[in-house]
Amino acid sequence: MTPSQTSRTPQHDDPSALAGRTALVTGAASGIGRACAQALAAAGAHVHVVDKAGDAAESLAERIGGTAWVADLSVAEAVDGLPADADIVVNNAGLQHVAPVHEFPPDRFALIHRVMVEAPFRILRRTLPGMYERGWGRVVNISSVHGLRASPYKSAYVSAKHALEGLSKVVALEAAPHGVTSNCVSPGYVRTPLVEGQIADQARSHGISEQEVVGRVLLERSALKSLIEPADVAGAVLWLCGPGTAHITGSSLTMDGGWTAN
Repeated sequence: MTPSQTSRTPQHDDPSALAGRTALVTGAASGIGRACAQALAAAGAHVHVVDKAGDAAESLAERIGGTAWVADLSVAEAVDGLPADADIVVNNAGLQHVAPVHEFPPDRFALIHRVMVEAPFRILRRTLPGMYERGWGRVVNISSVHGLRASPYKSAYVSAKHALEGLSKVVALEAAPHGVTSNCVSPGYVRTPLVEGQIADQARSHGISEQEVVGRVLLERSALKSLIEPADVAGAVLWLCGPGTAHITGSSLTMDGGWTAN
């Protein structure tokens, strides 16, 4: 991995494009969420950095001039304690568990849905009234190609992402008269610590190189055989929050390297 893959931040043409706006990003201490927080702050927004990893969240918030909120999104009271003043909400936090349906732990299934569906609902339930009152808002839900397609052994993750896509569309319809848009960004495999750990594990278990794991296993169904960088996902999020996108709502912006073209 090169330094450019981990540290580059998407640049906005106007560094003050989001000046005066407030953004809330969940799962913001690492990976896609971190890149989104950095990009939104670089465009002038004050960012609420939400993550259960307190030290990392506080470090990032200090670096970008934001505010850290340490919260476990599986706990309803913690979610309801987050600020409600956001003009921009990026629902990004998520987790994975892999097992066949007949062996999938019900408590793990419920946990994934609490974090990836119920928490976004609770956050939007509290933040949308303020957006409506101000006549402007942007909701960007970090979905996945698995919000559009299924893979075996990922029943909780796939069903949660499908539910998030549906929630996003409902919000788009309800929020349209108030100047608020709601969209999903749906990437394939992104170069995050979680994915890199999976690559290393599969390389060991299959006795092949990590590069082969990426091309032959993870990206088998993708036309482009390279991982997506978090900064590229953040660039799409930033674009949806910027000028010229007021009529883009209820959509799912796929960044899957051609996966869903098959």
